[in-house]
Amino acid sequence: MMSLPVQEEERYIHANNRPLNLPYQYADNAIRTSKYNVFSFLPLNLFEQFQRLANAYFLVLLILQLIPEISSLSWFTTVVPLLLVLTMTAVKDASDDIVRDGRYYLLPLRSEKWMNVQVGDVIKLENNQFVTADLLLLTSSEPLNLVYIETAELDGETNLKVKQALTVTGDIGDSIPGLGSFKGEVRCEPPNNRLDKFKGTLTVNGQTYALDNDKVLLRGCTLRNTEWCFGLVVFGGPDTKLMQSSGKTVFKRTSIDGLMNVLVLCIFGFLAVMCSILAVGNAIWEVREGSVFIAFLPRPNGVNAGFSAFLTFWSYVIILNTVVPISLYVSVEIIRLGNSFYIDWDRKMYYPKSDTPAQARTTTLNEELGQIKYIFSDKTGTLTQNIMTFNKCSINGKSYGRSIGEKTQTVDFTWNELADPKFVFHDPSLVELVREGDLAAQHFFRLLALCHTVMPEEKTEGELYYQAQSPDEGALVTAARNFGFVFRSRTPESIRIMEMGQEVTYDLLAVLDFNNVRKRMSVIVRSPKGKLILFCKGADTIVYERLHPSCLKLKDTTTSHLNEYAGDGLRTLALAYKDLDDDYMEDWRRRHHEANIAMDGKEERLDELYEEIEKDLMLLGATAVEDKLQDGVPQTIEQLAKADIKIWVLTGDKQETAENIGYACNMLREDMTEVFIVAANTRDVTTSISCFANVITHNSSPKAYALEKDLELELLRTACMCQTVICCRVTPLQKAQVVELVKHYKQAVTLAIGDGANDVSMIKAAHIGVGISGQEGMQAVLSSDYSFAQFRYLQRLLLVHGRWSYLRMCKFLRYFFYKNFTFTFVHFWYAFFCGFSAQTVYDEWFITLYNLVYTALPVLGMSLFDQDVNDRWSSQHPQLYSPGQLNLYFSKKAFVRCMMHSCYSSLILFFIPWAAMYDTVRDDGKDIVDYQSFALLAQTCLLIAVTIQLSLDTHYWTAVNQFFVWGSLSAYFAITFTMYSNGMFLIFTSTFPFIGTARNSLNQPNVWLTILLTSILCALPVVAYRFTLIQLWPTINDKVQVRHKVRKEALPAPAPRRPPVRRISTRRSGYAFSHAQGYGELVTSGRFLLRRPQKIRTALLFPQSDSPLSQGQPQLYRPITALNRVPEEEQPAQQS
Repeated sequence: MMSLPVQEEERYIHANNRPLNLPYQYADNAIRTSKYNVFSFLPLNLFEQFQRLANAYFLVLLILQLIPEISSLSWFTTVVPLLLVLTMTAVKDASDDIVRDGRYYLLPLRSEKWMNVQVGDVIKLENNQFVTADLLLLTSSEPLNLVYIETAELDGETNLKVKQALTVTGDIGDSIPGLGSFKGEVRCEPPNNRLDKFKGTLTVNGQTYALDNDKVLLRGCTLRNTEWCFGLVVFGGPDTKLMQSSGKTVFKRTSIDGLMNVLVLCIFGFLAVMCSILAVGNAIWEVREGSVFIAFLPRPNGVNAGFSAFLTFWSYVIILNTVVPISLYVSVEIIRLGNSFYIDWDRKMYYPKSDTPAQARTTTLNEELGQIKYIFSDKTGTLTQNIMTFNKCSINGKSYGRSIGEKTQTVDFTWNELADPKFVFHDPSLVELVREGDLAAQHFFRLLALCHTVMPEEKTEGELYYQAQSPDEGALVTAARNFGFVFRSRTPESIRIMEMGQEVTYDLLAVLDFNNVRKRMSVIVRSPKGKLILFCKGADTIVYERLHPSCLKLKDTTTSHLNEYAGDGLRTLALAYKDLDDDYMEDWRRRHHEANIAMDGKEERLDELYEEIEKDLMLLGATAVEDKLQDGVPQTIEQLAKADIKIWVLTGDKQETAENIGYACNMLREDMTEVFIVAANTRDVTTSISCFANVITHNSSPKAYALEKDLELELLRTACMCQTVICCRVTPLQKAQVVELVKHYKQAVTLAIGDGANDVSMIKAAHIGVGISGQEGMQAVLSSDYSFAQFRYLQRLLLVHGRWSYLRMCKFLRYFFYKNFTFTFVHFWYAFFCGFSAQTVYDEWFITLYNLVYTALPVLGMSLFDQDVNDRWSSQHPQLYSPGQLNLYFSKKAFVRCMMHSCYSSLILFFIPWAAMYDTVRDDGKDIVDYQSFALLAQTCLLIAVTIQLSLDTHYWTAVNQFFVWGSLSAYFAITFTMYSNGMFLIFTSTFPFIGTARNSLNQPNVWLTILLTSILCALPVVAYRFTLIQLWPTINDKVQVRHKVRKEALPAPAPRRPPVRRISTRRSGYAFSHAQGYGELVTSGRFLLRRPQKIRTALLFPQSDSPLSQGQPQLYRPITALNRVPEEEQPAQQS
């Protein structure tokens, strides 16, 4: 038996042999998301609930109440509230605990739950199935043992990827006996989070074969266009690369939750102080006055003043228990649940194009949405649509395409039978130029049709489908297709295209692949006439360095066009070509082949050859592709910035692309002249970080030195002084590191928003995680706390729902503590008049029903429906959001003020009734003063006073609020008269002793006058204080509310639509491709064969246009007008 090392250094797997794999104790494939099962639910849930201090306290309190010597209250006063709280919380926890599972086929072809799959098993996957373990691909249904997978859940890319099995395993095919008897042995790396790397070997029949990432299917992929495949489980469950890179799932709690725990501890301390004071008072009273009562109330043997004080301490712990909020937590959960439903039901956050409503996936974080200070956003698919369109181009010094605000005719492509009907272009002159045979224009689109790594599929004649590695490339090839240069098919040695209706086949001699250093790609082809041509496209700065000197004038003209395109936020590429000599090409191909098969220094030798041949290029022009922003992104960012929310963009994209999107969505503005770059992939980062500017662009890499311990504080200090931060080339875990950095040192509430699996770590790390259900799968949504379909809905989520939730929760807490402290303080004052005997000032049934019936529904009504201003004004005035960021509505200071208010109210509520009843007689001359009458008066005054306070706190009255308030008061009087009736006394004599008290007391005018006086005295200071504040120191809320009342019928008018002003800029994207290296090698190797992707059309519930006007929404955004950019020579030099 082999023992598992403490830390796994290498994984050793036997195929189809569970007994041999068992000693290694590899993790199984179960991902457990549930906390309970049928048997563990009750004990585990009760254990968790009693970990809450308030619940544990009331359990102890119940035990104390069973001791007759110290209990002056019946057991039901504690049991009823405790059982109600425990039951409601248990029901909620049970409903939240949902278990999900899936199924796979496990050899020998039995249906099995995927969580029962183990390392070493061979499993079968079928088309469109989700891969839920890391598999070594063995064989597939496709020629050459290929499979096609979608990796949107892993890297956010929606294009298909190609994987290929080893020939030795691929030859097994779908033979079940052959796969069942497969006895290969795998040695590979231990579990890790590197999604792009895999190292290992497979030994079969004594032969060892190298394994790499191209032979592995990772958990999170989806099998596409492949009928079936078989794979060997390498990593399962928590060991899979996706789970390793997803970050740790943490229990998220709001800042108010943390504050409440601190306050509950303070309340316990305050309760102990009050009980100690009353116990000391009892000891003094027993010494001074107690001897008088011994004659008819003899003390038990051994009981003296000290022991009596000890018993009194515990008696008052029971009586004053209402100061500890047992029903607080369950009330908070109800409020959060209600506010979560508002998000789910909000039609203004519903996206009809994809039939996607907003969803609150958690019910515990709503008020935190009103306190956000930092937003961390992904770029592709979150700010943008991840849909590329070919907008403009520059050919031979002339620009084509529609300018912003310019109305031009849409091009008619009906002359081209193979044109893509979805493609739209707005400059007919370019089509005319191409059809007239202009050599430069035709060469331009010929380059776009040949220089790429797109894989085509044409199942029926004329129906072309392109699988592009990036949306950019797909847009460029589609543009060439519509202008008459249609890419039809390819083999490893040739490319077949249609040139203006004529089929032409080019020999493909070499693909000079793209990587992040080269920032360009080239192909070398031979035309049917035997002419050798190199076509190159790439970042303009890179291509310009390799141009022939004769292109200087054309270069200047093209540069001005590129500046114009960049000003429109477009992603640009420069195109160039070069004619080659046959003899030189023959020699170069020989050296290229030698470098390609070299074991050492392969990359360096290839780079040298690429540099050698990519010289003296002739410039053709430039392309401009638009990665369209989602609707409303610039306006949303502007509104959030007005709310003093800092937005950081964390993207895996290139610096140039991210910077352009920053300008397009109004994060970077032309008046920001100090835009600089911190290159975080070298140790020289210290010098760069020490500078200050308006904007910082942080260029990270797999080795991000700026995030190391000795530099992270300097990075954070500089970034927080900037208006905008954009982090480029960051990995998923680095995104989480940046979020954790801000969380830890800034102590601010953070929100992360993304749409792909590469955003999961960031979403989990932030206080609030928001998933966008877009083009990149559902992994981000499944890990998020809130989800919706468009970034613009974030404004409504924060400025409306978040602000309302925070406001309602704070009002609830202030009022809850006020009514409970007022209730308890009256007991405290009464103790000085009852000899500190632990007698209650209220009826026991009133004590039981006070929080459960009489005051429960009115405060819930306020906490669920109240709003200081409506949703339109909340969006129109983002400044209303700032109090939540500053914790102005509820804090330790607010809690102290609440206690002082309660102390004042309790003094009024006890001493005014006491003074009014003292030595008072009825109209018939009989005494009105007795304990039961005073108790009834005190509790009636208390209930009416706290109800008036609730009414003063309520800004927005609904029929439900009215019903709850008046219904609760009516219920009080109905229950009181019923319980104090003769019938109840005769049936339950010991339980309802207050016989006739209600009808005897409440028919006296002086009783109602006392109630009126106490109500006025309790409310008057509150009204006066608020009036003074509004008049002398009005807040933004006060100003907006006054304006809202004055102009209640005049809602804010939509801003007039104006065409946006073009931004003139010298900044432009250096390379538009979201490329990964290696596709060039794939294209020339023959390891591809694409079939037609299956189209899935989702029926929409509402087919109407997704514009605010079509949904009846007010237009609250003003157009963003950019300022002219400062000339480049006036800008400070960039830092690197």
